[in-house]
Formats: sequence, C-alpha cells, structure tokens
Amino acid sequence: MKTLIMKFGGTSVGSAEAIARSAEIVRATRQEWPASAVIVSAMSGVTDILLEGAQRAATGDEQTFRALANDLRAKHQTALEGLVEAEQIMHVQEKIERHVREFEDLCHAVTVLGEASPRTLDAIVSLGERMNIHLMCARLQHIGLDATAIVASELIITDDNFGAANPYMEEIREQTQQRLCPMLQRGEVPIITGFVGATRRGAITTLGRGGSDYSAAIIGAALNANEVWIWTDVDGVMSADPRVVSDARTLPQLSFREVSELAFYGAKVLHPKTIRPVLDRGIALWIKNTFNPTARGTLIVPDNEHTNGTIKAVTAIKGQSLITVEGRGMLGVPGVAARTFGSVARSGVSVTLITQASSEQSICFSVPSSSARRVQNALEEEFQIELARYDIDRITLFDEAVIVTVVGAGMKHTPGIAGRIFSALGETNVNIVAIAQGSTECSISLVVNANEADNAVRAIHRLITIGARVNTDEHGHFREQNS
Repeated sequence: MKTLIMKFGGTSVGSAEAIARSAEIVRATRQEWPASAVIVSAMSGVTDILLEGAQRAATGDEQTFRALANDLRAKHQTALEGLVEAEQIMHVQEKIERHVREFEDLCHAVTVLGEASPRTLDAIVSLGERMNIHLMCARLQHIGLDATAIVASELIITDDNFGAANPYMEEIREQTQQRLCPMLQRGEVPIITGFVGATRRGAITTLGRGGSDYSAAIIGAALNANEVWIWTDVDGVMSADPRVVSDARTLPQLSFREVSELAFYGAKVLHPKTIRPVLDRGIALWIKNTFNPTARGTLIVPDNEHTNGTIKAVTAIKGQSLITVEGRGMLGVPGVAARTFGSVARSGVSVTLITQASSEQSICFSVPSSSARRVQNALEEEFQIELARYDIDRITLFDEAVIVTVVGAGMKHTPGIAGRIFSALGETNVNIVAIAQGSTECSISLVVNANEADNAVRAIHRLITIGARVNTDEHGHFREQNS
C-alpha cells in the first residue's frame, strides 16, 4: 500500500487560518496518496506556555498557571471557531477543556510537591499536541475527510528517559501496523500527536523539543511508508539562516549526512534524530513549505561517498562555551581524555565539539553555556590531584562562543575548500578560536566569538553564492571554478 506520512509543525498549525491551510494540503494529496497519516505539533507558542506554567508552579505560584490555563482555552477556542460550524464546536470544546483541566491539576500537584519531575513535565508539555489533534481532526472532518485523532502514546513505545525518550522500534512497528493499517485501508486519515510517546507501563514521555519530526520518521518507518513530508514555514532547507544572510537560498537536495550535520549544528528545519529511521528503511524525506505548497522543497537523499562538490550550507549554533584542559604533565599520560569525558558524562551534559592538540598537552571541547560551570566544577574535582601538582596547569572556560559549521558532502574530495574558508574569514577579520573536522565527515566546524558569528556566516556564505570551487589543474596548482 503506497503510504505517505505528513508532519505539520507549530507555525503550520498555529492559527485557524494555518490549520485550514494545512487541512487543504492533506485533502489535495488524497488523489495521489489515498493512504496517508498526519502528525501534528502543538500550536506555536503553546509548549512554551505549558512549560512556563509548570516552572512557575514549582516555585509555589498558583496564580500564573491558572491564568495561563485561561490563555490556552482562549487560544484554542478562537482557532476552533474559525475552523468548524457552530454545531461542532461544543463536542471539540469538551475535549480541549479536559486537557486544560489536566494541565491545572498537574500544575497544582507541582505546587504541592515543590518540584516538577521530568515525568511530570512530559505529561504537562504533551498536552499541546494532545489538544491540537482535535482541531486538525475537526477541520478535516468539516471538509469531508474521514479523520480520527490518535494520541501517539498508543503507538510509540519508549524507554523512561523522560524529556528525550528513546523508541523501541520493533514494538512500535507491531503496535502501529495493528492500529493504523486497517484505518488506512478503509481510507481514514489518522491524526497523530507528534513529540509524544509512552513507556511500557503507560507513562507519557516526549521525544525532545522539536520531536514531532522524529515522530513522523518513526511512524513512517513502522508503516514502511514510501515518503515522509515535513511541512514547515520555509521552502526547504536553506543555505544559511535568512535572518542573517539576506541572499540565502533553498537547497533542492541534500544527503542524509549533510542534513544531519546541519540539524545538529543549529539549522532549525529538522530534528537531528529524524534521519535514522527513514535512512534505515529507504524512505524518501522531503522538507516543504505549508505557506507555499507549490514550491518543490528539499529532498533528502542517501549519502554518496564519492560526491565531488563544494560548500552547500553554513549554520551556527549559539550559546556555547569552550572548555580547555591543559598542562605539560598530560603529555603521554594515558586516560586523561577518558577521565575528562567521563566526568562530563556524569554531569549529564552533551559535548558538541571536540579538538585536541597533537602534542596531547590540551583537550578542548564545547558544551552549552548553561551547563559550562557545572562541567568546569566537575573537571576540577576530577583532576584536583593533578591540578595540585601542576600536571594539569588549568581548566579554563571561554564563554560567548559560537560554533559555525560548513557543510558539503563533496568537500573532502575537493582540494582547497578549507583554505578558501579560512581566507574568507581572515579577509573579514574574524578570529578562529578552535577548529574541528573529522577525516570522513562532510563538515568543518569553527569556534568564533559570539559577536563575530554573523559576519563569519556571511563571509562563508559568499563562497556558496558565487559557486566558488577550488580544484587543481594539470600542474597541481589550485584553480577556481564557477559551478
């Protein structure tokens, strides 16, 4: 059965007008894709409202979450009134109200306990998607489609790593096919919550912020879908952030590895974990624009290890801090790196970039700035003996760092790319603090000062704009070609 999975992000379902537009897209695809399922995010801004209510409740504040509950009622009621006829409103309104009351009850429990556990937070933030599926479902029914709202906790079974749960794919495949395949064969359209799962015991989990993309990939893989379409508010994956680079352009095609690098290093078009499920099943993945549905979008294709080419895109991940462990006593001493990153792991922090001097006298890595002091303190405790006897001279912290990442699968086969990048930054007077590049990867990451990040992105993007490409002539000299 030819199957399509479509995911609509927060801005694509952020108002009555946006939901109606997305519903029309679903209807327009039915002739070509009679078997299709829809993954829905919360309305834009709702997850932040839910989080704020929980966080304020943890301080003992009973007033804020009740005011926010009224905001949630009003936001969804306004959207509902713009989507369906009056006689349908009360039925959907009752479902929304149950979820708003659940929000109030959970926040009240948080005020009593004085804390919001990860499990409780997942139950609270899942409510955005659990409310919004009823709006999308109602609209699709209003325009004549047989749609059914489904909470993904019935389909996506995960571990109990609340806040960033990991799916159990075999169990999901069995559960999803049993539940959804009969519906699809009857021509029904399942409207499924993104972002949400559940443990084997039934506790609500979430897949991490932006996890609705991941939900679409998981459901697509479980159903052996032909294609997954991620609907967002841009025409596809851009060569740079258009807010920083005015002439950023849509990329017609990217490899899995390229888009994975871009997603990990700050491009907010795709959840980083989305790639693996569709890659494993050979499913076509598209990034499309809800507000310009006739645009082609960006197709994500399998990796080609022998691609020749140049820079495809440049992105930046902000709010980073660079931590350096250095000392002459580290030279040739085994286990220093293992102890360093073991200490970071015990702090519960993820490392975004690593680089090490070949002399082994320093290890440098980046972590989110919000966790940097905690990591530094953990390292000072781990190496207190070495610091006392000056085997390690210092553990330093460089705040206000930004990782600028240049992506292109063909870069490693194209001589001179790194030189072009460094020259472009030098000409713009951007200072490079650290560099990292894997020998088989399709990206080069550079750490720069936060106040130089936008200039760095623009300087590198100019290489994309002119299609600059460095190659060697028959004499082995570098030459520049325009693609």
